[in-house]
Amino acid sequence: MTHRLTVIGTGYLGATHAACMADLGFQVLGLDVDETRIARLAAGDLPFYEPGLEEILERNLANGRLRFTTSYEEVAEFGDVHFICVGTPQKAGEYAADLTYVEDAVSSLAPLLHRSCLVVGKSTVPVGTAERLAERIALLAPADGDAVLAWNPEFLREGFAVQDTLKPDRIVAGVPADQGAAERAEKILREIYASMLAEGTPFVVADYPTSELVKVAANAFLATKISFINAMAEVCEAAHADVTKLSEALSYDDRIGGRFLGPGLGFGGGCLPKDIRAFMARAGELGVDQALTFLREVDEINIRRRIRMVDLARAQLGGSFVGRTVGVLGAAFKPNSDDVRDSPALDVAATIRAQGGKVTVYDPQAMRNARRVHPSLDFADSVLDAVRDAHAVLLLTEWQEFKDLDPHELADAVAERNIVDGRNALDPERWRAAGWTYRALGRP
Repeated sequence: MTHRLTVIGTGYLGATHAACMADLGFQVLGLDVDETRIARLAAGDLPFYEPGLEEILERNLANGRLRFTTSYEEVAEFGDVHFICVGTPQKAGEYAADLTYVEDAVSSLAPLLHRSCLVVGKSTVPVGTAERLAERIALLAPADGDAVLAWNPEFLREGFAVQDTLKPDRIVAGVPADQGAAERAEKILREIYASMLAEGTPFVVADYPTSELVKVAANAFLATKISFINAMAEVCEAAHADVTKLSEALSYDDRIGGRFLGPGLGFGGGCLPKDIRAFMARAGELGVDQALTFLREVDEINIRRRIRMVDLARAQLGGSFVGRTVGVLGAAFKPNSDDVRDSPALDVAATIRAQGGKVTVYDPQAMRNARRVHPSLDFADSVLDAVRDAHAVLLLTEWQEFKDLDPHELADAVAERNIVDGRNALDPERWRAAGWTYRALGRP
């Protein structure tokens, strides 16, 4: 049987999942309540930057395997499997996750489910959410027990989302306690992901709460690893040691490994910060908040890197930004993305401007989003325009374009040859040889 799939929510996760599932050969219908977004996607216009995804979107629109709608009625009639991919942002003024979009999606879809189907949650939610949503589906769906919920968390990395969807490192299936429903959910998910399983992708079957915890536990671990090496950077600066050499030495230990051990400005984006905060909030609700108190320090270490970056840049300029020009390279929270949510780069740029500096920002992909979030900053259309007459240049997002810069070429554009490498992405000796004063986080 070939399942027909629907994807509810066509933001970053949903649009990626819909296009990639269509590319695997499924008939896919994507839904969003945002009519403008749906119109853009239907026209082949991806609302965000993700390498390789726009080509997949256009290809599957053209071959008819992928369509978009704003109608829940059409989705319920069309789909055998409904993927919920809506956002779960951080609540304003709180650590907890806002589940409004997930709950609205289930409340809108469930009353229309008149036949046997599988609803699959992919959104990142606090543990305990799936059980509550399953009860709601059972209450609202006319399918009389034939509408089953599974939880299948996503593990996408921005910049590598196509690869992570089509060639994942694992697939997790959270299934109901009822044995019959669990077997049915597992069978359908195995059929959907058959091509990946045939290539040896591990398939982990778990209960609802375990499947919910996998995603937030993974993000908490990664955030901890990043903040650990950045805490070591603080120690290295005080001890006049080199955190990049420390990281290299640690990476050869198989128990530690080198991934996510790159010292620098820290993490941002729409996942890690809000996920670890929501995890702490949920632990408090469960009465085990002490188990995750270390994540508060992980979060604080991460924020301190931004403050330290500003301090380092100010020191390069003699102790004040007033009357000084700073060229900022990078606005996205990471390379190969246009996402500026909780971007360390923009946070640093805005702070320097607030302290009296004239700041000009350039990013290869995130300019439109950066302008929308920080309209008071100045923006340039190229690296050279961003650094022209600058008294200091800050590398804050490690795009390959910035790693490949010629220090001699940039030297002709700036007022003073000061560069502060917030990502430890440049070769210090190469820049110093070109007459630059080079500083970086965690290095002498």
